[in-house]
Amino acid sequence: MNRLLVLCLTMLWAWPALAAAEGPVEVWRSPTCQCCGAWVKHLETNGFTVKVSAATPSMLDRIKRQAGIGEDLAACHTAKIGAYVIEGHVPASDIERLLSERPDALGLAVPGMPVGSPGMEQGDKTEPYDVLLVKKDGTTEVFARH
Repeated sequence: MNRLLVLCLTMLWAWPALAAAEGPVEVWRSPTCQCCGAWVKHLETNGFTVKVSAATPSMLDRIKRQAGIGEDLAACHTAKIGAYVIEGHVPASDIERLLSERPDALGLAVPGMPVGSPGMEQGDKTEPYDVLLVKKDGTTEVFARH
């Protein structure tokens, strides 16, 4: 069963053009991570259809590597919408902008787990964070500041 799942995931990453940009957000996460669940709810509240798959830590690491997400960009969950990868607690508004502008890039990342980002709310506590545009050559640039 695990080999079949890995094969399916590999095929999805290998042919991103097969997924429609307007399709569901596919999220891979640890089944015990509460902040990942809160981020999924944030997306759903903002009109996204979300498909969630549980992933072991080693599977999640493999998915990140296949998507071009290095350790410096890693967060607790990885998602995909159309041809784009979404790493971490990226706000729904930034995903909408990504899909509207359609830059030639791998996707967006919020490294780590910044307090106050979607899914990481802790009352009035917040810390500034950047949403990074991850380019196909692995370099990044600031896409949005929060």
